[in-house]
Amino acid sequence: MKSEQLRALQTPLKAQYREDPGSAVVTLRAEGRTAEGIACKVSTGQAIVEAGLHPATGGDGSQACSGDMLLEALVACAGVTLQAVATSLEINLRDASLYAEGDLDFRGTLAVAKDAPVGLRNIRLGFKLDTDAPKETVDKLIELTERYCVVLQTIRQSPEVSVTSEIVMT
Repeated sequence: MKSEQLRALQTPLKAQYREDPGSAVVTLRAEGRTAEGIACKVSTGQAIVEAGLHPATGGDGSQACSGDMLLEALVACAGVTLQAVATSLEINLRDASLYAEGDLDFRGTLAVAKDAPVGLRNIRLGFKLDTDAPKETVDKLIELTERYCVVLQTIRQSPEVSVTSEIVMT
């Protein structure tokens, strides 16, 4: 996609959001249903992914790990944002690869040690870019990618999360 094509797609949206800020707020949704064994089937919009226990917690590795899925969401969002920013700035990216890593102490989630945290920590996001752009331009590309990557900013700025439950009698 060329920068003018991206602008043509986004200009009317930006105008609408400036005129009516409320129209820019969209509720995203994810849904899942428990599955046989210790698993949850998650509808991704493109397919159904079955998540289960990581091998470090007793899983056999045949199901997706939700921690991996979180990192995959970060890579996906950063990759799309990177390409959008590069397109907007007319930076020629011949190729780009991304990775995300996060350290997880499974003693926490298995309740082995109360002082072990539950959750990923020390998340690292990396980019490997094939481009002729000068270093200052690449630095700006990465800076803007970080600024506008929804998943990265959500992880960094921990939103308020509420949890509800409902009992359904069948």
